[in-house]
Amino acid sequence: RVFIPCPERTKIELSIVSNGRWGLLCSHPADYTPVCTTELGRMAKMASEFQKRNVKMIALSVDSVKDHHGWTKDINHYIGEPHVQNLPFPIIADEKRELAVQLGMLDPAEKNKQGLPLTARAVFVVGPDKTLKLSILYPATTGRNFDEILRVIDSLQLTACKKVATPVNWKAGGECMVLPNISDEEANKLFPKGIRTENLPSSKTYLRFTPQP
Repeated sequence: RVFIPCPERTKIELSIVSNGRWGLLCSHPADYTPVCTTELGRMAKMASEFQKRNVKMIALSVDSVKDHHGWTKDINHYIGEPHVQNLPFPIIADEKRELAVQLGMLDPAEKNKQGLPLTARAVFVVGPDKTLKLSILYPATTGRNFDEILRVIDSLQLTACKKVATPVNWKAGGECMVLPNISDEEANKLFPKGIRTENLPSSKTYLRFTPQP
């Protein structure tokens, strides 16, 4: 189980991480909505990539389990797999919006036909140590980029075990950066593939790059 801090400074307990796995929780405004359908379809298509990275995926919507089952058929049809009955991840039925409220997922600017606020497109990534590693909040009208979420998870998993940071637009296999608190002597021992230091007008040597360890 994992505790996720929320705006009210309380903690919400979710069973999304176990046996050293990572966790990905994504909230959705509602079932049978266009953007959400494309998002869950993309999640389903990318499930094997998240599985390779030992990431357990969970979705959340404010509709019922019955609606989830019906919506799943539409999602699978949309991605060209109409004979598949299930999705490769569960969808939490948060009908009373209890989790959405406690986790700060509601978008006050977007409301349904009943005037109730919709769930924003929240993303939570949780590490094997059961702590929150990343949170991103998209408005209800903007679909998420799951290729970017996967890229961020690659960075989180790399930097959790190696003393590097990942620069702008980094992708797995790309050049990494040596952490500022590592001396040149230690860096040479840690990164036998070599270190490239950028020459700067300030003559400071803080831009140090190394092949991905």
